[in-house]
Amino acid sequence: MGLVWDLFCRVIDNHGDLGVCWRLAADLAGRGESVRLWVDDASALAWMAPQRPAGVEVIAWREPLPAREPGDVVIEAFGCELPAPHLQRMARRSTPCVWINLEYLSAEDYVERSHALPSPQNTGPAAGLRKWFFYPGFTARTGGLLREPGLLAQRQAFGREAWLAQRGWAPQPGERVISLFCYAQPALPAWLHRFAQQPTLLLATAGHAARQVEATLGATLTLGALRARIVEPQPQAEYDRLLWASDLNIVRGEDSFVRAQWAGVPFLWHIYPQHDDAHLAKLEAFLARFLDDGADATSSAAIRAAMRAWNDGVAPPALPDAAAWRRRCAGWRDALSCHGDLTTQLQRFVAERR
Repeated sequence: MGLVWDLFCRVIDNHGDLGVCWRLAADLAGRGESVRLWVDDASALAWMAPQRPAGVEVIAWREPLPAREPGDVVIEAFGCELPAPHLQRMARRSTPCVWINLEYLSAEDYVERSHALPSPQNTGPAAGLRKWFFYPGFTARTGGLLREPGLLAQRQAFGREAWLAQRGWAPQPGERVISLFCYAQPALPAWLHRFAQQPTLLLATAGHAARQVEATLGATLTLGALRARIVEPQPQAEYDRLLWASDLNIVRGEDSFVRAQWAGVPFLWHIYPQHDDAHLAKLEAFLARFLDDGADATSSAAIRAAMRAWNDGVAPPALPDAAAWRRRCAGWRDALSCHGDLTTQLQRFVAERR
């Protein structure tokens, strides 16, 4: 018999937080747990998760908060701060729940130092409880990355040509396929002109990417040797397959960034911009790990230059050699798969503290 997990999520920007939380909720349910996903805006689930497992209940997070007995595990995702009434009910439980703050993903050194640290609550509605910090990450000393059982086997068995053709996106002979999911990108016209120098099918996701592509390419959605198609919002499993089917994935934020790494093909990460440029330090921390081994100096320098240019919003340098880039991404994926996945580690963590 599984545990009852309360997972609290606030939608901050572009539904990225909800994307991570839904994947976690569905993965927990698939492993026999009962999950209550408390979210203040569940509208994106209509396309993100049109088919929902029976083990997940979606509850509207609004005032007044529904009076539900707290579960065995309570997760506040990304520091969303639990409402006082729920904290009070948690404090009154005869059997203490395991309270976890699930943090944002980062490759910075502090993640290993901070992962699994406790935070005793001495005052307020949660006085007497203990909160634990749980950090996703890229090393064995972190909480790992979301990876459902069987995901890599599904990736291995995936038929790219048939999947693309079924959706009307079959590439023409000699065309590479690029998927585009990005924030506002002032340099996108320059990048599109670079891509247009060789036969390219660009699959631009709805939102920022589609609007910028349409503004640059016009009604024909063509430029030189590049032709574009607009991709309507996809269920998460289908978006994963879009990443598997592409030769280069341009991704953003956290959820698509992780899924691009499991795809094992070249990717450019558009990290969420922060006003103090703190995101650039996070980018450099990731690149240091990603390019630490398994990539020759030439391809490492080219990958680093491309990632920096994309996030600096400047015209692209010469892109890395495609074969070397793909080898690095496949090797990185294989190395990551040796670490425990996030859900497995969360379940183990909870079992040890109950």
